[in-house]
Amino acid sequence: MSSFAPPINRNMVELDRSFFKKDVPVLAAYFPQPQHLGKFVKACQGDIFYVQSVKHIVPMDNSKAVLLRSDVKQVTDLSAKTQEIIKEFGIELKPYTVHLDYSFWKSDEILKSILPEELTNDIPSGFSQAGHLAHLNLRDEYKPYGKLIGQVIMDKNPSVLTVVDKANTIANKFRTFPLELLAGEPNYVVEQSESGCRFKFDFSKVYWNSRLSTEHERIISKFKPGEVVGDVFGGVGPFAIPASKKDVIVLANDLNPESYKYLQENIKLNKVDPFIKAYNLDGREFIRQSPRLLEEWYQKGPIEKKITKRVSAGDNRSQKQVTIIKTDIPRFYHHYVMNLPDSALTFLDEFVGLYSECPEIKQEPGFKLPMIHVHCFEKFENSEDPTPEELHRRVHKRICDLMKFELNFDTMEFHEVRMVSPTKPMFCVSFELPEEVAFK
Repeated sequence: MSSFAPPINRNMVELDRSFFKKDVPVLAAYFPQPQHLGKFVKACQGDIFYVQSVKHIVPMDNSKAVLLRSDVKQVTDLSAKTQEIIKEFGIELKPYTVHLDYSFWKSDEILKSILPEELTNDIPSGFSQAGHLAHLNLRDEYKPYGKLIGQVIMDKNPSVLTVVDKANTIANKFRTFPLELLAGEPNYVVEQSESGCRFKFDFSKVYWNSRLSTEHERIISKFKPGEVVGDVFGGVGPFAIPASKKDVIVLANDLNPESYKYLQENIKLNKVDPFIKAYNLDGREFIRQSPRLLEEWYQKGPIEKKITKRVSAGDNRSQKQVTIIKTDIPRFYHHYVMNLPDSALTFLDEFVGLYSECPEIKQEPGFKLPMIHVHCFEKFENSEDPTPEELHRRVHKRICDLMKFELNFDTMEFHEVRMVSPTKPMFCVSFELPEEVAFK
């Protein structure tokens, strides 16, 4: 349907929406007697003009007409059945002009018509979205056209009010990076819904990746109510908040003061404060102190959760009934989450001797060794074609070397989260912390 392609202007520097106008001549089946229109539409589907956002039934000469396929130039171009119905109902073929404008075309179609021809094979019209903000990661060759790209994406996605691009690939210790505003308002404080929870944060100051929502839910599904989770690199709470909402006891930590601030805000926003405590420590320090932090919480007694509901009080009246549910806090961890794929593995040596100062913890009722869920990358060369098991073995070796202990490969779970690039898979490795390591 080249006749419906947008007009081309590869010299456009600022987006000119008025440039995108096009008239497409078609034929229309005109109905002197419109009562036959319904039967025609039902019987002649293959010959009718169906293009998204263009109505195929139009007013014409005090009656109605049905637009026909754009390649129909004369009645003999139609199917025999359509020709027969046209003759039966006295339908006339009349010329009609379809007026197209900027609103008709999709973002990738617009961009293909204004970017240099050599850049049209891989149009960067995809993006990640957090609240009202769309985040692009433009390759260098597209960066000079970032403002055009951003404006088109914002125009074509009504929920997007701000479009940004990662200014460079150098992230700081907080996993944030400079942003370049491409279009819209410079408002980086967003609200995002995920896993039945609301999250508020400043996208320019904290780490958030909407592509990880499935992974967040996968890990959270492993936690049971009443279990204790240590979230070492907790960010603004994508693991911790939904987990605590299902009565999992969470100690959530992040080194970034901004993440810590929004983590606290999101705890209040989602009303989960009885089951979660937030910390602003270095990851190593948090792991090292985690048994003590949990013990301090345990000493304060069971968690009390208020459940308020309305009950009948007779005479069509109701009253509030408050029930207090108590949850005992275990003195040991069931899980640790380490979602810092670039360097989380290097923190694993902190688990060596985790319980060395409290060996009596083994006598606690229901004692379990914690499951470690650690995220990591395992990059390989372009010239390689490793099997999944080969990559798993490499990660296994790295973990064993760091922890100075030979873990049982067959008992470890290796889950591929996503391919960050063709040679850079992201994994989550789950394994039980060996007793010999925890009490060393």
